[in-house]
Amino acid sequence: MHSAQDLLFDQQHIWHPYARLYDPLPVYLIKRARGVYLELDDGRKLIDGMSSWWAAIHGYQHPRLNQAIKDQLNEMAHVMFGGLTHTPAIRLARKLLQICPPELEYVFFSDSGSVSVEIAMKMSVQYWIARGQPQKNRFLTVYHGYHGDTFAAMSVSDPENGMHHLFQQVLRQQLFAPAPELYDDDTQQPFDPTQINAMRELMQTHHQEICAVIIEPLVQGAGGMRMYHPQYLQYLRQLCDEFDILLIFDEIATGFGRTGSLFASEQAAVSADILCLGKALTGGYMTLAATLANQKVAQGIHSKNTMPDNPGVFMHGPTFMANPLACSVALASIDLLLESDWQQRVQAIEKQLRHDLQLCRQLRIVADVRVKGAIGVVELTSAVDMRWIQARFVKAGVWIRPFNNLVYLMPPYIISQEELCILTTSVL
Repeated sequence: MHSAQDLLFDQQHIWHPYARLYDPLPVYLIKRARGVYLELDDGRKLIDGMSSWWAAIHGYQHPRLNQAIKDQLNEMAHVMFGGLTHTPAIRLARKLLQICPPELEYVFFSDSGSVSVEIAMKMSVQYWIARGQPQKNRFLTVYHGYHGDTFAAMSVSDPENGMHHLFQQVLRQQLFAPAPELYDDDTQQPFDPTQINAMRELMQTHHQEICAVIIEPLVQGAGGMRMYHPQYLQYLRQLCDEFDILLIFDEIATGFGRTGSLFASEQAAVSADILCLGKALTGGYMTLAATLANQKVAQGIHSKNTMPDNPGVFMHGPTFMANPLACSVALASIDLLLESDWQQRVQAIEKQLRHDLQLCRQLRIVADVRVKGAIGVVELTSAVDMRWIQARFVKAGVWIRPFNNLVYLMPPYIISQEELCILTTSVL
């Protein structure tokens, strides 16, 4: 009875992501999570195929991550980062600089992925203000992108097919190039350089007002779950250098092994000027993000040589910046990942996803099947009926959360072959 009352209260008073308040879709009450399983209040167990939106790469209730939080809690849960510092933040920053491209030398911590994008965009704008070129304040990106739900992040997310078209009249109008063509690692098809032509034309026309390009490396996430050729990023880096434009990589979803390399951009051997990290940063335990910048960006922001009225400091400072609990569990999560055989696990997941999901191609309602690392996508010819399909998945003992016409899997790396088979079978 208590659970029924809680669910009724939830239905009547609590907003859920992209959900109606009135006549909402059902939500399922979770009692606990362990390993790759979510246990409902009624005792049913669901295999988690979503890693809690890319984040829980080690599964749930990992003893080492639990211990990291407990140990830190005995010291302090939080302390302001203005004028103070602490060992968890220092150790995490040192670790990030060790594993990220060597060009990136500075770390700015924040609360969530979309905020890290806001910070990257503010860094880009302030960089050009400090350089005496305040007119360079627009962003260039590609269609089918998604960078978060905050206002600047919405402005560089897909304006036509994305989730933010209602706000276009109040968002800054950015520049959009066609999205890179779909690419499958299995086919090894050569890259067509003409894909970059539209991007070059936009840069030629607008480079005096463009401060930065922002893009999700190799995999566009919530904007369409699209995978593209690594060479696109190489050409993009060359164009940004040619037209003196900063390059931002949003690796919030792709970071920490999801695409088969620690960071997706490694597969293109390209480094951005600014890098955004989040989601799996803490192994799904707490909200934390990081924005990393190279020396060019940092020196530009802090220089007073060209603009005497430049404050000489980056103008941002979240209340919970570098939260010690989050930093501690993030450090433990990264160490746990690096000490494991994560690459072999992701390769095994990819191989099984390719094998199992190919059967979906035989279905008339399936438009495409795409796999990259520990990401499997089944694109349907029309949008799913969420009320029906969510109940069907729960009945099958799995937790899969489609959106629009996309049914996709991104399981924790610790998933077994048998558990993954249950996930893929349920999609058929």
